[in-house]
Amino acid sequence: MKINSKDFRVHEGDRVNLRKWPTEVSRIYTSKEHYQNLLDEHVAQLSSLQQLFYASNRYAVLLIFQAMDAAGKDGAIKHVMSGVNPQGCQVFSFKHPSATELQHDFLWRTTRDLPERGRIGIFNRSYYEDVLIARVHPEILRSEGLPDAPTDEGSIWHGRYRSIAALEKHLYDNGTRIIKFFLHLSKEEQRKRFLERIDEPDKNWKLSSADIAEREFWKDYMQAYEECLGATSTSQSPWYVVPADDKPNARLIVSQIVLHTLEGLKLSYPKTDAKRRHELLSIREELAK
Repeated sequence: MKINSKDFRVHEGDRVNLRKWPTEVSRIYTSKEHYQNLLDEHVAQLSSLQQLFYASNRYAVLLIFQAMDAAGKDGAIKHVMSGVNPQGCQVFSFKHPSATELQHDFLWRTTRDLPERGRIGIFNRSYYEDVLIARVHPEILRSEGLPDAPTDEGSIWHGRYRSIAALEKHLYDNGTRIIKFFLHLSKEEQRKRFLERIDEPDKNWKLSSADIAEREFWKDYMQAYEECLGATSTSQSPWYVVPADDKPNARLIVSQIVLHTLEGLKLSYPKTDAKRRHELLSIREELAK
């Protein structure tokens, strides 16, 4: 199977029904060895492009990962970005906001960690939590102490969608390219992965009773994701719905989408003009002494 990024892209203005988006597609790989070879290819290409990306110093890239628990966000980040120079890449994870963060607007805590030009930033969860978990659990929204909070909850979320869209447009206009991944996991596959976390001692730490409690809100989360994806996927900062029941497949799809985006930037190494060439020749003469 050839990976076409457009197959997983949510187009601007789409009404999203996640029941119509698959959680599993035909395998891109034929064996574990074939998967590893394909991933190694993608990682090598990413490493080469990241060096060019850093040298050109024209753009920043922000990768956003959102998903239900056990969908494979950590693994996708670890495997896909394994060949990228750590100096040019940073990963940030955002969980429940701290007391200090609750004293600011919902975008504040993540905007502090946006990547600078020439670098790749990765958000493992992001400001989108404030239109997802905060929607499913209204007590989180109440804890934010919003002044003159609208009584109509719908207007709160639509207001936040507009704020997010405005932020992402501002970032795009200033050179940041945003790629947003929703790792689409089925409830049944999540159940299997939770059982694995019980059966395998080195994974016990990954599971808590709170994770099980959240399964009761599955339909609420799917509804929140559907509206969020439809409202905030744009031509400039698109969402990709990645089938996540097959972890290796998901990693190959994610890596191909990142590659496709970087290749589309038409990057090149800085050109050496006459002045720079003269400087380099002077340095050569100095080193030859």
